[in-house]
Amino acid sequence: MTLSAELPDELVTAVRDARRIEVFTGAGMSADSGLDTFRDATTGLWSTVDPQALASIDSWSRDPDPMWAWYLWRAAKARAAVPHEGHRAVAAWQDRPDQEGIAVHVTTQNIDDLHERAGSRDVSHLHGSLFSFRCTICGAAAPEPELPSLTGDPVARLRPPECRICGNLVRPGVVWFGEALPQADFAAAEESMRTCDLVVIVGTSGVVYPAAGLPRIAASRGVPVVEVSPDDTDLTAVATWSLRTTAAVGLPQLIS
Repeated sequence: MTLSAELPDELVTAVRDARRIEVFTGAGMSADSGLDTFRDATTGLWSTVDPQALASIDSWSRDPDPMWAWYLWRAAKARAAVPHEGHRAVAAWQDRPDQEGIAVHVTTQNIDDLHERAGSRDVSHLHGSLFSFRCTICGAAAPEPELPSLTGDPVARLRPPECRICGNLVRPGVVWFGEALPQADFAAAEESMRTCDLVVIVGTSGVVYPAAGLPRIAASRGVPVVEVSPDDTDLTAVATWSLRTTAAVGLPQLIS
């Protein structure tokens, strides 16, 4: 249904009655804050680069300098972005005075921190975070480096810093192709899907597994599922209702 259509009574009742809500977000959630999706992020300096070449441990092992420069640039862009009304609506849902006892868990495939900056307190990052740095070898946490200024042109290469524990290179804390998802975050997301009484899917194509399989856990239990997306996705089939609009527009209306 389009946003101009009045929301069905059944949908309104499901949202009002829900007490354990799972919000499952993808690239479309951040796009409304002006952040490119991963496959659109190679603009300007990296316009001729295959994004997958910048997201594999093999590429990092061969030549980490271009990847370090690219991820720091992306982190600077993400830090400059501002949470939109959809982010703020999700965060406000957990503290609504007219609905006591609500628990809202957010599972995101995004690697920015817009949910947290909007005020969401319970967030699982399935694909890691641009702002979590660690040693490539020993895994020790590393401090956030100075991010580049967005006023100048990005540079093609930057040397990653060395780990203070073992001296190996520090890497971005994101999940690259072929790497396992963060175990604790995935377990928390899976548990939420097994116990929630409402799922809201926002801005994800539903094609990246194993993340895309999570909403199906709740759907298989008969839990109502609301999809907020401008277009049909691979998860539309499991949605009870689909709102054909963007996150910044659809989420405030749904949650209000």
